[in-house]
Amino acid sequence: MTKRSLAHLAVLTTVPDQKLAARMSKTLVSKRLVACATIIGKAQSFYEWKGKMVQDSEVLIIMKTTARRYPALERAIKALHPYEVPEIIGLSVKSGFAPYLAWIFTQVDQSKQN
Repeated sequence: MTKRSLAHLAVLTTVPDQKLAARMSKTLVSKRLVACATIIGKAQSFYEWKGKMVQDSEVLIIMKTTARRYPALERAIKALHPYEVPEIIGLSVKSGFAPYLAWIFTQVDQSKQN
């Protein structure tokens, strides 16, 4: 494990449909807030919201970025997201394939940033 690998994050969010997932993913990659966004379709979520049990079909997006870009990424997700309280969870990457981690860093931290 290197100090540099700890600067990488896998960020999760769920959205209501595939179309929004694709639009968000393309936007976040084009703004260089994430190096890659992977869409996992047809998830079932169960949660209590405003006193009621809810079961929703959702689409999971897994985004790869760096800790430095997380604040801007969170703001962008909130701006694009239809939910009142969107799931936005950043998970630290403990280790990973060094060339892939370097590519993430190059895509989001050493590039022209919007």
